[in-house]
Amino acid sequence: MSIDIYVCWTVERRPRKGRLDMRVTKAQAEQNRAHIVATAARLFRERGYDGVGVAELMAAAGFTHGGFYKHFRSKADLMAEASASGLSQTVARTEGLDPAEFVERYVSREHRDGRGDGCTIAALGGDAARQPADIKTEFAAGIENLLTALQTQSDTPGNADQRTTRTMVIHMLAHSVGAVMLSRACPDGSPLADEILDICREEILASLAHGNNDQPATRSPQA
Repeated sequence: MSIDIYVCWTVERRPRKGRLDMRVTKAQAEQNRAHIVATAARLFRERGYDGVGVAELMAAAGFTHGGFYKHFRSKADLMAEASASGLSQTVARTEGLDPAEFVERYVSREHRDGRGDGCTIAALGGDAARQPADIKTEFAAGIENLLTALQTQSDTPGNADQRTTRTMVIHMLAHSVGAVMLSRACPDGSPLADEILDICREEILASLAHGNNDQPATRSPQA
């Protein structure tokens, strides 16, 4: 006697991946990339471009080292993108500030001590001078955007031409950045570090108030 045995397989039907799932995956990848860039921008400002490696950077962002190359071809590519991101943040924070307000916030102990959250120009300007052209290009674009934002908010006399205003803004920005960099070069908590900030801030503000775009407000007899 023959026995026929029938075996029934139950197949679980899964929803097909459609465009919506692909969008979510792409959006998550973009979000992860943005998070890595933001983390890199902060760490580079704190330690310099050579002060943090890819493995440490990825760990700080919450990802594995191997995942880095899914987003970037090299560390240099990330450096350029992180620089552009940091410079954009500086410009965004400047919007709505007139030059005097900018100087008060920029040439300050809070900015000097908050290196990781501060201006990319003051934190990495020295490093950028020794980097490839693509990073210098990002800095040039960021500085130009910052100058434009400051020039737009400048409270200069109505008859001042654009060149005069631009000269004033470049003078102000260069002295402000230099003051922060000099102060940071001194030991933490040293009297000289604070003295540099205090004197430079007063001189820049006095120069703005007097409309003297070419020279500091006060000069010693020997100058």
